[in-house]
Amino acid sequence: MKTTALKKTKSIIPGFGLTMGITITMLSLLILIPLASILAYSFHLSLDEFIELITRANVIQAFQTSIFCALIAALLNCIFGVILAWVLVRYDFPGKRLMDGMIELPFALPTAVAGITLTKMYSDTGFLGRALENHGITISYTKIGIIVAMVFIGIPFVTRAIQPVLEKLPQSCEEAAFMLGASRFTTFRKIIFPEILPALLTGFGLALARGIGEYGSVIYISGNSEKNGTQVVSYIIMQKLNSGNVDYEGAAAIALVLLIISFIMLFIINIIQHIASRRTSS
Repeated sequence: MKTTALKKTKSIIPGFGLTMGITITMLSLLILIPLASILAYSFHLSLDEFIELITRANVIQAFQTSIFCALIAALLNCIFGVILAWVLVRYDFPGKRLMDGMIELPFALPTAVAGITLTKMYSDTGFLGRALENHGITISYTKIGIIVAMVFIGIPFVTRAIQPVLEKLPQSCEEAAFMLGASRFTTFRKIIFPEILPALLTGFGLALARGIGEYGSVIYISGNSEKNGTQVVSYIIMQKLNSGNVDYEGAAAIALVLLIISFIMLFIINIIQHIASRRTSS
């Protein structure tokens, strides 16, 4: 009995009180206090001023552009992220380690550098943009360009979420399905997809949230044209902070709405993920 009690109380990291205190302190300094400051600055505006600000035509258009492009990019990342994770887990080929390491590149590369590179590459003077222009397809300074940038910065979330699940999934289940006469599509739909669905939803949610609030990688390739509908919410916020008369309250109000939208989306995705996890485990 004494040995069991000692094993339960023994911990590598000493002191629950100390570690919990450090956790709460870091959480407060890095997340809670900055979020509370957004709320505090927003309260400097009256309710009428707040509603008038967030219902302006350019602000509503920016929200629509950010949410629409982030949603399309997250869906594309789900498709290509699954394929990429499948190739990296199920096949051995020369350069596999290099390709696996390149998945992290969007995390390590400054987003502004990614934005400048993508803009140049897909503009009418870039080698890809020039070829697409010959077929009547314009990428840079359009919503397509915004989606391309969001796909670039979001695909690691999906790939890295799915890889561990595929690594643990035994191939014997697929072999049994083939032996019973199931087609490849049926095998994927009935066996593989239910297993990777919770992880896929996690990657989708992270890619969507990152895309909605993205600034550096989309600011150049979007063109920031109100006429063409390529202004994103993050640009509107920075515009208020970089103008001659700095409008902290207006920027905080828009950021607050963006924060609420992101929280609602992540909450819904987490509920769906929880339901999918329970169905998979049952």
